[in-house]
Amino acid sequence: MRAFFIPMAIGLACAGEQGAKVEYLGGTLPQVEPGQDLRLIVIDASDLEIAAKRQAIRVPYSNINQLEYGQKVGRNLLPAIVISPLFLLSKTRKHFLTVGYTDDDGRQHALILRLDKGDVRAVLASLEARTGRRVVYLDDEARKM
Repeated sequence: MRAFFIPMAIGLACAGEQGAKVEYLGGTLPQVEPGQDLRLIVIDASDLEIAAKRQAIRVPYSNINQLEYGQKVGRNLLPAIVISPLFLLSKTRKHFLTVGYTDDDGRQHALILRLDKGDVRAVLASLEARTGRRVVYLDDEARKM
């Protein structure tokens, strides 16, 4: 089953822009603003690269000590109010990844990222393969992904 995920991760690099598009929601990166769009590049053999428009942050896979994945499920309230109450029957899912790592000085850092649905499996499989750590799923719905 793992062999299926690796080509998907390589496919992320071959698409128009390199890596998976993520939104930085918060964490300990002072040079990155919450809400900023980033690229998570997992194809390097030794480092995870987080690329912003003008800079790139590299984290060695060996320094990553935590991977958590969760989902937040919500209802489509605005379309239900504006268009039709039937939109209340549909759900929206947001996908969140938390990456914990230590820097060269041994200080703990964290990144909280929102992933696009189409990139979740490839990013999680790539990070598990590169770091040797298992992803911790925060709920049963996230585990089904």
